[in-house]
Amino acid sequence: MEHNLVGWFEIPVTDMDRAKKFYDTVFQIEIGIHDLDGVIMGWFPNAPNKSGATGSLVKHKSYVPSETHGAVIYFSCKDLSNELSRVEDAGGRILQSKTEIGGGHGFMALCIDSEGNRIALHSNV
Repeated sequence: MEHNLVGWFEIPVTDMDRAKKFYDTVFQIEIGIHDLDGVIMGWFPNAPNKSGATGSLVKHKSYVPSETHGAVIYFSCKDLSNELSRVEDAGGRILQSKTEIGGGHGFMALCIDSEGNRIALHSNV
């Protein structure tokens, strides 16, 4: 393969302002909101020429948040303890605290965002 397989992701939301506040707070970023003919998108910041995919929050009737269905997106962190400490104050819920994956693959935690989506955090420490 010439590149990582995943190039873009979209996370369904029902309340864009609430979702933007959650992700901005947990990851200490600034999501940009765009209206593309009624599809409201909150674009995550892009780091050109760096590894990893970028994506968007999406508010549209065909996008439905789910705690139990669909893919789980893992957000890379330097130390996921930092982001995990902000999840509940930002309106989310922790499902699984920081857990060692084993085999030298680092640590992960599982959360529910402000919209009811499962997301995960990953770090090597």
